[in-house]
Amino acid sequence: MSTPIPVPRPPIAPPIRMPTIPPLSPTHDQVPILYVIVVYAVVIFALWNVPGARNLINPLKLFTIGWHELCHIAAAILTGGTVMRVCIDPDLGGATHVQGGMPTVILCAGYLGSTFFGGVLVMSGFDTLVAKIMSFIVGIGLLCPLVLVRDKLTILLTFCYEGLLIGFWFIDHGQALRWYTLFLGVMSVLYVIWDVADDKFFRKANDSDAAQFNMLYPSMGAHLWAIFWISFQVAILTGFVLLGIACFKLTPAQMASQAAEFLPTR
Repeated sequence: MSTPIPVPRPPIAPPIRMPTIPPLSPTHDQVPILYVIVVYAVVIFALWNVPGARNLINPLKLFTIGWHELCHIAAAILTGGTVMRVCIDPDLGGATHVQGGMPTVILCAGYLGSTFFGGVLVMSGFDTLVAKIMSFIVGIGLLCPLVLVRDKLTILLTFCYEGLLIGFWFIDHGQALRWYTLFLGVMSVLYVIWDVADDKFFRKANDSDAAQFNMLYPSMGAHLWAIFWISFQVAILTGFVLLGIACFKLTPAQMASQAAEFLPTR
């Protein structure tokens, strides 16, 4: 009986190990977003405080201030207070006059609301689909303050920003919307900086919330309240940036493909 001759098999290559990126490490496509956030913060600070140039972003300021005051209003109503008067002005700042309710909760609601809403907008800068969804809120939010606006230039600029928002929908299935919502996110999440700067450089009629905290709790100076809230907002901004890095790892091509399935544009 003959013994079968074993047939040699080709060597099996070891499995290819794909490099893994730690969740909190930004991808090549995410790194530019981090630089843009810093640039946006510097640009917003300049535009917010330079006379003349600050008028160019009045609609975006009204959007940011309006959301901030809306959070005060919601807190006042939820704690049993009555809203007496609301002021939303790009030069005077925002103010919500309340009777009753819980003063500390109402006052905290403004910076907290601005911070977390801004954080969500910052996250939308990491993903086109999220930016497209958030653009609906932005579009409505830009128009709502017009109820209180009488300045013709601000009204004209508002429609220009609305047109820009709509136009960005048609650029590579909304990819450009990421940078638009990211800009508003940085403006909102760091609102306390612009609020305090208005107090310091322009002596606006409506005090910043930091000054209001000092009135409510005199043992702590307004500058200390400002430092506390700025530190808080920077910490939350960092948290949302890390969350965006961890959750949205798609490449621009993958984001465009995903976003094209939601209200596609050409």
